[in-house]
Amino acid sequence: MQTIPRTTLTHFRKALTFAAVVVTLMMMVSCVTADDYSDTPSGNLEALWQALDRNYCFFDYKDVDWNAIHEKYSAMMNAGMTEQQEFEVMTAMLSELRDGHVNLYTSFDVGRYWSWHEGYPSNVSDTLLRRYLGTDYRIASGMKCRVLDDNIGYVRCASFDTEMSSSGLDDILSWLAPCRGLIIDVRGNGGGYLTSAEKLAARFTNQKTLVGYMQHKRGPGHNDFSPMEGQYLKPASGVRWQKPVVVLTNREVFSAANEFVKYMKCLPKVKVVGDRTGGGAGLPFSSELPNGWSVRFSACPMYDTAKQCTEFGIRPDYSLELSEADVRRGIDTLIEYARRLLAAYSEPKG
Repeated sequence: MQTIPRTTLTHFRKALTFAAVVVTLMMMVSCVTADDYSDTPSGNLEALWQALDRNYCFFDYKDVDWNAIHEKYSAMMNAGMTEQQEFEVMTAMLSELRDGHVNLYTSFDVGRYWSWHEGYPSNVSDTLLRRYLGTDYRIASGMKCRVLDDNIGYVRCASFDTEMSSSGLDDILSWLAPCRGLIIDVRGNGGGYLTSAEKLAARFTNQKTLVGYMQHKRGPGHNDFSPMEGQYLKPASGVRWQKPVVVLTNREVFSAANEFVKYMKCLPKVKVVGDRTGGGAGLPFSSELPNGWSVRFSACPMYDTAKQCTEFGIRPDYSLELSEADVRRGIDTLIEYARRLLAAYSEPKG
């Protein structure tokens, strides 16, 4: 479990569309509150462990013995600990879940698990992106857009932290309409508003489309879930794109951005190029500890159309890494591959 300043985690703390529903469900299944435990190192750890024991959604999927973890870390707590020591033990316990949505928030630090993308190539270069975008790109709905010199549209969507406006998306797609294909680059997108991911994806379908499933926790048992409910992407009422699309991904694509890739893979004119995404397929829920610290964790699991959980990421249609040789030449391997795919799609057949 690594720790980083609170300010760098802002995008992870954005509320998702149905957070209120999740909170209500969690209140229904759990009657334990922070008031039930003492504000001591042992009491805080117990409150933390119980909150996840009753509400966390991926115990079986992560293949962890949560009771054994309780024994291991509760033995480390003692009344003479400093706040920092208490924090380190609790973040270490949470790291056993290997979940990027599990965070412990304090006034002095934020505990977080980041191995879902550490140890993997980033497959993106800010220097190269600046070269491709140039200086005459447009900015709308939190995205940077331009037309490349082969008449391919390029949209850089680095985050879903911004609530996308329907008028902004209409303007972007109308401006790019003469292009023969579109590249949507979500590399490094750590998520944000699920509504923004849905709004953007809804511009690429003309019919209601099944894009996956989700469940809700309905009891304190580790497997107390509601039946799977279908997730459907409905076509937007504004301008919709009718030409081929390539979505660029890397391991840092997480949470709402992971869902965006899941949605787009269900659409007929879309291909995904790059690395497996980072995952983050559980809607987060927050709880408070007796000492005032808060914990966030995955509470509602989400699945693809084959009913497979996407917590550990989504495979691309074309697996590709950023070539060091290309970087030295000022070329983005993934963007150029996407351009070739779109050019081949638009070439006359026969």
